[in-house]
Amino acid sequence: MFRFLFLLCAVTTAGLAVAQTTVPSPIAKRPLNANDYDRWQSVRLEKLSNNGQWISYQIDLQEGDGMLNVAERGSATPKYRFPRGYDARFSADSRFLVAKLKAPLADTRKAKLKKKKPDEMPKDSLVMVELASGKVTKFPNVKSYNLGKESGSWVAFLQEHKEDKPAPRATAARDSVSRPAATPTASGTGLASRRAVPKKPKGDDLVLLNMVDGSRQMARYVSSMAISDNGKTVVYTRESVLDTLKAGDVLLPGVFTFRTDTKQTEVIDTTGRHKVYKGLATDKTGGQVAWMASADSAGADQKSFRLYYKNLAGTAPTPPASKRSKSKQPVVAVATGGRILVADTTTAALPKGWSVNEFAPVRFSEDGKRLYFATSPVPPLIKKDTLTPDDEKVKMDVWTWTDSRLQPMQQKRLKEEKERGYATVYDLATGTVTPLASREVPTVPIDYKNNSRYWLGISDMPYQVSSSWDPGHTDLYLIDSHNGKKTKIANDIMASETRLSPDGKYAYWFDERDTLWRAWSITENKRIDLTRGLPHKFFDEEHDTPSLPGSYGSAGWTTNDRYFWVYDRYDIWQLDPTGREKPRNLTNAWGRTNKVRLRRVDFDPEERDIDPNTDLYLTGFWESDKHTGILRQRASKEMTSLGQASSKQSQSAEMSSLNRVASSGPKTIAPTGTIQILMNSQHRYFGINKAKNSPTMTFYRGNFQEPINLFQTDSTFATQQQLTRVNPQQDSIRWGSVELVKWTGTNGVPLEGLLYKPEDFDPKKKYPMLTYFYERSAETLPDYKAPAPSRSTINIPYCVSNGYMVFVPDIVYTTGNPGQNAYDCIVPGVLSLLNKGFVDRDRLGIQGQSWGGYQTAYVITKTNLFRAAMAGAIVANMTSAYGGIRWGTGLVRQFQYEKTQSRIGGTLWEKPMNYIENSPLFYADRVQTPLMLMHNDADGSVPWYQGIEMFTALRRLNKPVWMVVYNGEDHNLVQRHNAKDLGIRMYQFFDHYLKDAPMPAWMKEGRSAVEKDRGEMKY
Repeated sequence: MFRFLFLLCAVTTAGLAVAQTTVPSPIAKRPLNANDYDRWQSVRLEKLSNNGQWISYQIDLQEGDGMLNVAERGSATPKYRFPRGYDARFSADSRFLVAKLKAPLADTRKAKLKKKKPDEMPKDSLVMVELASGKVTKFPNVKSYNLGKESGSWVAFLQEHKEDKPAPRATAARDSVSRPAATPTASGTGLASRRAVPKKPKGDDLVLLNMVDGSRQMARYVSSMAISDNGKTVVYTRESVLDTLKAGDVLLPGVFTFRTDTKQTEVIDTTGRHKVYKGLATDKTGGQVAWMASADSAGADQKSFRLYYKNLAGTAPTPPASKRSKSKQPVVAVATGGRILVADTTTAALPKGWSVNEFAPVRFSEDGKRLYFATSPVPPLIKKDTLTPDDEKVKMDVWTWTDSRLQPMQQKRLKEEKERGYATVYDLATGTVTPLASREVPTVPIDYKNNSRYWLGISDMPYQVSSSWDPGHTDLYLIDSHNGKKTKIANDIMASETRLSPDGKYAYWFDERDTLWRAWSITENKRIDLTRGLPHKFFDEEHDTPSLPGSYGSAGWTTNDRYFWVYDRYDIWQLDPTGREKPRNLTNAWGRTNKVRLRRVDFDPEERDIDPNTDLYLTGFWESDKHTGILRQRASKEMTSLGQASSKQSQSAEMSSLNRVASSGPKTIAPTGTIQILMNSQHRYFGINKAKNSPTMTFYRGNFQEPINLFQTDSTFATQQQLTRVNPQQDSIRWGSVELVKWTGTNGVPLEGLLYKPEDFDPKKKYPMLTYFYERSAETLPDYKAPAPSRSTINIPYCVSNGYMVFVPDIVYTTGNPGQNAYDCIVPGVLSLLNKGFVDRDRLGIQGQSWGGYQTAYVITKTNLFRAAMAGAIVANMTSAYGGIRWGTGLVRQFQYEKTQSRIGGTLWEKPMNYIENSPLFYADRVQTPLMLMHNDADGSVPWYQGIEMFTALRRLNKPVWMVVYNGEDHNLVQRHNAKDLGIRMYQFFDHYLKDAPMPAWMKEGRSAVEKDRGEMKY
């Protein structure tokens, strides 16, 4: 028998040898270490050319120089590779790719060490490649660039100006460069004598490059530029400087356009009164431009701007009315060259003392019929105190109980409030300026693709005081763009997704109080309850905080605002806002039947509405085992096919409960076919992308054991080609596996979690185990987790690679007892794994950050199960934290306890015992577990004195406790070097208690202020 098995193995091996002639010898795998982090790769920012022939993507290192790759469709090998490439874009005709190249990281670090000034630091470059021929052209010292979005063969870029050097030339061997275009000067205009030449001119060189023939134009001292979507018009601004090419002449400051078809430069605005220009805008066709200008100098403390408009074709709309006009008709002088003054402090339509806001963008509507900008009150002149020394000036705040916002919040929003603008529209057909937003209704989101008459206004002004403890209240208004009239359509609602439909026929929102999708018919002036009476819930059924649940979201509106598509937990519903047709389950209850959450794939981030004539692509999440997939439902011209029999029955049962009566109108076009699974495996599928004019598609795929890679396919998904294979070094590293585990909580609730096991796991051995948690994580089962420095939490791949098991339990909450809820879920989960026999009961650790850090601190006051605990950014004392400030936003923390994550569900004086009983500080004397804390002194979410309270209590009780504080760091570490340091210390802490490793010096001796000053790290 043994001989037979030996021969069978030999035959099998020989068979494999035929298929794969070279059998690699086994590689001795090693555990991860901190030196592995920097070189770990990620693939991201894929772009597809419009014709689908080319795909670009970045492969970046966590620290180091990345690579921009460009592959041809059907090829897994990149045709072009550009070290340090980023911000890649294909030309609209798919012939060229343009990207920026970062300065080498090593050069930047050297410059930092030499304390170089910002203007002396290494600069980025620009690369342009002709994809068919492979011709590459590079330009150094480039700050920004732009391309025509929809057409055009020109690229415009700003290149750092070097006064003492000749104009930079392209580095390509065959670069064809024309002489710089003639620049308009002041010769013969009478302006030169009135202009002072700045001693230190500002601005950069604007280079305009024809990518087809290589010809080039240049303008000097340019401060900003924009290009029309069709690539035909480039508009730019420039400051006045001495022209070294023509001594004695002066380059005009102002606004200019360059036409790429005629190669002509046109002077748009060079009036002597203006010194600062900004807010450039051009419409899609390049036939209209707008800009802001100020007569005040760039360094002035206060500047007043005017908004100008010009039609390059020479036709001009009626100018807006001025307050200086005495007749009833709008009378405004049209400046030289046909430009129109749209708005300034004299504009009659604006409130007294208001003018153009310089900080908000200026934009044309997509159809070019309207110009949107912002206005705001002109701030009062600042009277500076020049007679009192700075150290004698009073610095203080006044907190008033009637303030709409607390002082810290006012301070955090100071810049925002000083720069706040209110949406305003200029109608080019009528020449009228209409304010849309106001102090009472400050928020009016503008959809530049929508040119409807009415806009949606959103205001929380009446509820700002109460938002400190009860956020979310709002009023909704319809705003008439013809006259600015505001009509309230919803009062004091708790709503999410408050928007206008694409064609502007409806305002819509999800009402969280009534858990209904609602719409407001603008033509009929009435509210519509879209989901009332439907058999399923449209709110998050797992929501477990004292606040109201939000919706599952919406997919969008179909063409002409005919239908609104929304999600329940599993499926997509089609709602008819006119009420003529019954609500319809588009996916035929397939998702609910199979317990798969279906969500529509949106290929175009700028999609205006949904075309129901096209196939419906979906992502799916299988709740049973947490895997994902890609699915498709074919479009059908009649609502007759309802899929499989089971789906028919489910659909029939659902529709029987509806009360609406369908009309006998024409049949609609919508997806109605059977759901087809295109991809379905134990992976996370995401980032599905499609070329604009081609069936070429890309998507990302990965799981815990497979790094996330990029794949290409087409709309059939019949075959897939892997484009990348990042992190091949992972094959030589001990990794691990993950599985879904289930248990029952102390409170009888069925629970799920994740268990990560080391590679070559042996159930007969006993392993040390770390427990990490944050709310619910079971749904992350298919996610890849890259090795990385710790910004606040354990890195699971590192821990598993180094011999730990990692348990990640879900926490299910009730209102009033968040700490006990955590205990009831975590401890039974750990005990259930101990019962399996492969977890070492004497080597258990627990770790959490923020909300998880609080619960870690709480749990160790209730049990001695864990031998070591690490908690970051904890709330130790809810009674003192309740009235504290979230310094990152300036918000008082009351809302967090009454309504959101902290889940107490009442005030401190209503539920004092809940605050005390859920605060670990009050039970510090019960702690027997050695504790490592991290709380940084610039934490903007949890005041760091919370960590101090817990540390000093345990120190007072002579309990083993350490606290690391990273100076100037926020809630989670931002600086990578600090994250690396935390990782070292946290794993040293756990290794000491759970693996009997020697105690490091910082734990044994601490780190004194003197040692810190000397730079001793004490590892």
